[in-house]
Amino acid sequence: MTQRIVVIGAGFAGVFSALSAARLRDLQGLSPGELEIVVVAPEPLMTVRPRLYETTPGEMYAPLEELFRATEINFVAGSVETIDSATNRVVVATADGARRELAYDRLVLAAGSRLARPPIPGLADFAFSVDRRDEADALDRHLRELVSRPSSAERNTAVIAGGGFTGIETATEFPARMREVLGPDAPIRVILVERNSAVGPDLGPGPRPVIEAALDSLGVERRLGAGVSSLDVHGATLSNGEHIRSATVVWTAGVRATTLTEQVPSQRDKQGRLLVDADLRVPGTPRIFAAGDAANAATDDEGNRTLMSCQHAIPLGKSAGHNAVADLLNLPTKPYTQPEYGTCLDLGPWGAVVTTGWNRVIKTTGTEAKAMKRQINRVWIYPPKADRAHAFAAAEPGIYGVL
Repeated sequence: MTQRIVVIGAGFAGVFSALSAARLRDLQGLSPGELEIVVVAPEPLMTVRPRLYETTPGEMYAPLEELFRATEINFVAGSVETIDSATNRVVVATADGARRELAYDRLVLAAGSRLARPPIPGLADFAFSVDRRDEADALDRHLRELVSRPSSAERNTAVIAGGGFTGIETATEFPARMREVLGPDAPIRVILVERNSAVGPDLGPGPRPVIEAALDSLGVERRLGAGVSSLDVHGATLSNGEHIRSATVVWTAGVRATTLTEQVPSQRDKQGRLLVDADLRVPGTPRIFAAGDAANAATDDEGNRTLMSCQHAIPLGKSAGHNAVADLLNLPTKPYTQPEYGTCLDLGPWGAVVTTGWNRVIKTTGTEAKAMKRQINRVWIYPPKADRAHAFAAAEPGIYGVL
């Protein structure tokens, strides 16, 4: 009888979970008829989410059909509505409105995360985002349509709500994006709003002087110690009472794990991520593993935990897929570990900043760092080419690069 591994999600973690599972199946000499690997996601493509703050975000995806065909991974187009860990089944809502049940012998939950949208008045109606490809594409179209409006302070002003990693990358890219549409002499204002007393609060003090220098060089204003309390058709009102007239408000403040984690009976963190064991198994549900933004895992023995980033999602996926198959076949699992940590923050035309270690010691800045960021965004985080041997080599647990 065919056994089945189901992977929920076709993002970084989902794709590499499936590839790693297929790799171990291949190494064990099993056929797809003996061990089926199924990926469930709305589309057979991977959105390159870290690039959605750039221009033409609608093009930031990688097709997966040829890769899955080459590695004999099955794909089901749809969204998982229900995870039933008692009966080891998932219910999938397909594109035609039907419901389909899939039994699993092992499950990898790698359905990612979504932008947190608190109940702020006007947020749902008037804010843009760079969280999903369709949302980032809507923002891109909006920016390109601004030129058809009469020049005004409102038209020429953008507010970026949230001064974390995504907010900084969006804000530093925005002056150039707006001038591309409105002209080089347009009186552009880009205002970064952050509730904390400093930008990049989670990045620590190490790279902050570089970030602030880049923001100053690009003319990005800051409103610190205040958050967006409401939005309307004319802009954003801050918690300090200031109203900023703006035709473009972009919400980037925080993410939460997929709500599917709530259907798994186990402990979750404040972001909704499942706290997983060393082999990425969800405690209390021995047939379920979690990876990517759905998982909170220890990266080392020093107390550091994974972050919601492709830097962790790809290795998590490789480990989860491998371990799901290993556990099913009674093979030893491999503990996930990723002691090396670094950041590469895009700072628009100014350049970038690269740091190493959890204390974020600056390694390089400016154009040299920008070249590394381009390599990461345009090469390293994309899935491997549709060649079986190449894809399986890229999916080996403990190997970070995708070759």
